Amino acid sequence: MENRNYILAIGELLIDGITSTAVDNLSQATSMNIRPGGSTANFCRYLKRCRTDAEIVAAVGNDGLGEILLRKLKEDGLSTDHVLQLDDRVTSMVVVAKTAGTPDFLPYRDADKFIAPIDEALIARSSMVHSTAFALSHEPARTHILEAFNSASAQQIPVSVDWNYAEKIWGRNNDAQQVFKQIQIHKPLFKFSMDDIQRFLGKALSIEDARYYLQDLPATAICLTCGPEGVYYRDITGDWKHVAAKKIHIRSATGAGDAFWAGFISAWHKKYSLEQCVITGVETAAIKLEGKWHAGVAGS
Repeated sequence: MENRNYILAIGELLIDGITSTAVDNLSQATSMNIRPGGSTANFCRYLKRCRTDAEIVAAVGNDGLGEILLRKLKEDGLSTDHVLQLDDRVTSMVVVAKTAGTPDFLPYRDADKFIAPIDEALIARSSMVHSTAFALSHEPARTHILEAFNSASAQQIPVSVDWNYAEKIWGRNNDAQQVFKQIQIHKPLFKFSMDDIQRFLGKALSIEDARYYLQDLPATAICLTCGPEGVYYRDITGDWKHVAAKKIHIRSATGAGDAFWAGFISAWHKKYSLEQCVITGVETAAIKLEGKWHAGVAGS
């Protein structure tokens, strides 16, 4: 069997318009910086910084913003071979509030929803297939991602899902619950934040409530990130365990979840213990929170 030595990430590659100064909500914004973003793309960038190879499958418009994204991927040592440039779509963008807490955001989506079917050879050569709730929110990307998950599972290739759910992304009266059940058949490595769970269930939860909801979820491993309260985690049979957050000065929370999961998956890829994977994720998230990792202003 051919060596499986990269993480295959399928999902959002888009522009983040991040407010130039910290704001409580976007109504206070006066200017913003254009940065390459998207959870899936950031995850790949941080994997590279963790010395783990990654391949990204995504879609952008054949426009100036798409060119920014492709150029930045190349600068970060990532291949653009599997990024579609679509003539009839525009590059997606999310306007994000710079903040130390959970950022307010507004999505303007187009091209990212049109991910094409994934090359079977690309799946077969991977050590893991990753995607996000964001990427799974719309067709035709959803069908193609679910097909990739099915193919990966058939080849005993693990599946990873960052369930970064938001109603703003899925729309009202959506079928997220159905999709969530579909992906559970793969027993993925699941990442949730407290914000994700509360948005998904539509109500405020304590950490204990969130852990109870996730207790019987069929998953190879589950991580529940709780901000300053650290990370709770468990494997498919074990009890919940905890790793404390690092005490640091937070410059911006934007992208910290992607950095955590990149650290975790990089360690998993290197066959670390589950505890050490979580510790590694906490360490990489701390680096991002302190502002030592950033996507970089476009064009820099």
